[in-house]
Amino acid sequence: MRIEEIASKALERVNYDRYLLSNILFVRIDELSKGAKPLVNKNIKTHKLSDIALLEVAEGKIGLEKIEELQG
Repeated sequence: MRIEEIASKALERVNYDRYLLSNILFVRIDELSKGAKPLVNKNIKTHKLSDIALLEVAEGKIGLEKIEELQG
């Protein structure tokens, strides 16, 4: 799947709120950089953290609720 398609699906998951999506991605990329395991079948060493986080949102594996749960 192309990154444009993934980004479109991720935006759809957050009701097309780019600000919300960017905040979710920021938090998730930070978690991944600190050693969190990806929730999708991607290797951190060969894929960009931003692409992994975007795919997680697009697949519904991570969202605002999950981010708040992990931080709370």
